[in-house]
Amino acid sequence: MLEQVKRIILVLSGKGGVGKSTVSTQLALTLKEKGFKVGLLDIDLCGPSVPYILNLEGQDVHQSAEGWVPVYMDKEQRLGVMSIGFLLSSRNDAVVWRGPKKTAMIKQFLADVCWQDLDFLVIDTPPGTSDEHITVMENLRQVPHCSAIIVTTPQQVAIEDVRKEITFCRKTGIPIMGIIENMSGFECPTCSECTNIFSTGGGKSLAEVSKIPFLGSIPIDPRVGKLAGEGKAAVQELPDSNTSKVFTEIAIVLGDLVHNGSSS
Repeated sequence: MLEQVKRIILVLSGKGGVGKSTVSTQLALTLKEKGFKVGLLDIDLCGPSVPYILNLEGQDVHQSAEGWVPVYMDKEQRLGVMSIGFLLSSRNDAVVWRGPKKTAMIKQFLADVCWQDLDFLVIDTPPGTSDEHITVMENLRQVPHCSAIIVTTPQQVAIEDVRKEITFCRKTGIPIMGIIENMSGFECPTCSECTNIFSTGGGKSLAEVSKIPFLGSIPIDPRVGKLAGEGKAAVQELPDSNTSKVFTEIAIVLGDLVHNGSSS
């Protein structure tokens, strides 16, 4: 039921462990705090972490005449969430499926969830360019106003994998909104000094070389890490943090696209 969605944002990464689910959840929470109606779809079938991050574990998904009803974060139903994690009896349950069954489940997620009218649908994807991604791209190819945000970390090995993700998006015709460099240094929660424990600038350099907008650098911030499992927005709890500034700027850009009806 994607015809009810004004804009779809795919959150992609070429490599696991770069904080893609954290970016997806904080982006969705930020857009909600800015007054938009948002859906968050977790299609990482083998590692669904969105229910845990948003403190929604144990919630039930119900069927209606229009399809699956997402789990809502608030009474006003401004943020709805769908994940295979809601269909598992335990966080420790493993999804041991071959490609065709994964493909069928993703198609059902994309076609049979009753999102109602949404400003944004944020889709958290698994790492790589596998069956799940091909299924998503095939089903979204004809959907207007769909674009991707790519998440990387500063290390060279992550940058190389992200190059493949850029190639994948270009081959499948999905516009890339920009690149986020996550874990870009460690921000001390006491003095706010940022130390580059890995490296820095790799994401920005890749964006420049690839002629893709650079959306910002997000440091490792223990205060933001504590929000995982609480379902709280950094922009609300830590408004002065660098993390909040990056997500606020992205939300402003997305808001302008929705208000102006732009397809870019």
